[in-house]
Amino acid sequence: MLSTPAKWWSRMWQRRSDSPAKPQRYRALSSETPMLKVVPVLMTGLLVIAGSACSQTAEQETLGGADRHETTEQDRGYLLGDWGGLRGQLGEIGVNLDVQYISDSLWGSKSGPPSQFEIWNRVRATVDIDLGALLHWDGTYFHATGLWQGGGNLGERLGLIASPSGMSSQQTFRLDSWWLEKRWRHDQIVVRAGQFAGQDFYGAQHYAASFIFEPMGYALGNVSNTFESFDPPSTPAAEIRVSPLRHMYVKSMVLAAEHAPFSHNPTGFVPQFRGTAMNVSEIGFSPGKNASSVRAFDNVDTRKGYSGLYQFGAAYNPETFNNPANGRSRSGDYLLYWMASQALWRNDPREAKGLDATFALDWSPSDVNRNNRLMTAGLRFNEPLSLPIHNTISIGYVQNGLSSQFLSPGAPPWKDERGVEINSLFLIRSLLIQPVVQFYDNVGGRGGRAVVVGFRTKLEL
Repeated sequence: MLSTPAKWWSRMWQRRSDSPAKPQRYRALSSETPMLKVVPVLMTGLLVIAGSACSQTAEQETLGGADRHETTEQDRGYLLGDWGGLRGQLGEIGVNLDVQYISDSLWGSKSGPPSQFEIWNRVRATVDIDLGALLHWDGTYFHATGLWQGGGNLGERLGLIASPSGMSSQQTFRLDSWWLEKRWRHDQIVVRAGQFAGQDFYGAQHYAASFIFEPMGYALGNVSNTFESFDPPSTPAAEIRVSPLRHMYVKSMVLAAEHAPFSHNPTGFVPQFRGTAMNVSEIGFSPGKNASSVRAFDNVDTRKGYSGLYQFGAAYNPETFNNPANGRSRSGDYLLYWMASQALWRNDPREAKGLDATFALDWSPSDVNRNNRLMTAGLRFNEPLSLPIHNTISIGYVQNGLSSQFLSPGAPPWKDERGVEINSLFLIRSLLIQPVVQFYDNVGGRGGRAVVVGFRTKLEL
């Protein structure tokens, strides 16, 4: 049944005959091959599907990575309070407005003390609407988010594969994502359609909010090998998620494999059906927690108890991919990933204070993927300091492997780039402060070391 939407969407795009070099989040690609533009009605039928809709049993899965809230809406602090009562009044009718400012201020150097400084800024506004509360359309939800972001990319300046900031990409002011979502049977069946990013939900790090460098602070860094979309330049997409067992879910998504999303849809308001319709799918096991309540990213509330999340996923793009180093090509490209996140120890089995561990591994074919291997691992200590505010200490490790088939004749072999991050997080009502230090070895897969120090700040308005 899951293949039917994929077949339908595949007819919405004209398949490409070749592909340029692999994409990177910090730079838009320059593929300009004309594509067939078709505007399908994404949400036709979602509101009229028969079935017994049920009320919301878990929070909406909306923001990820650095934008993810560390606490639930009920426990969140805001700089501007209740906006003179407006926030509370809107909440009573199912409308939730959120505005936040986030910045990464980082100093880095390849030798000696950090000497290069870059700051990446982001302002994001989000609206989530429970249409059951607003219009009595039970089990139906709407989401939209837009942002402005800009600044300097320290990873690009240092020549790193793993970006020191999980936010940095390209300066933009745009609508990021929007979707309409329908849920049935206490969230056991969920369907959504609109414009959203694959990397927000597939290959996404469950503990992403606890880290800053990209492979652990957002999604696995090389899932873009298949042109899986990322935020903020999200692309048209549709997804179905089913939880057939209490601790198991299966989900699958079809999306536009857009090669240059920043340039083809600069405002985000005009969906672009370019490139090929690709598919990403995932199966997850959630011991200690109902699968229907599991979201791509965790928060303080979902960390309570001895829960875990084990995921296996795959991304597949059927277009033709080339290796510019040797001229080889293949029809179709794919990436496989395995991820595990587990609570190891709790001071109180009913609370979140304790130790968590995470591990991830991915692989894609070496003939057309330069960065074809990635491994991440990390530990997170929840509430390690006896303070009246929420705090964590996290340690992360990332290792990027490069394919020898992308070496020029006579060039020395690649070396795996390795990175280590140590950070602490403090949440003081509406203000989050996250100082960090990072160490890198074999920068860019060649040699040399780099060090990065700095901090992340987030302010809830």
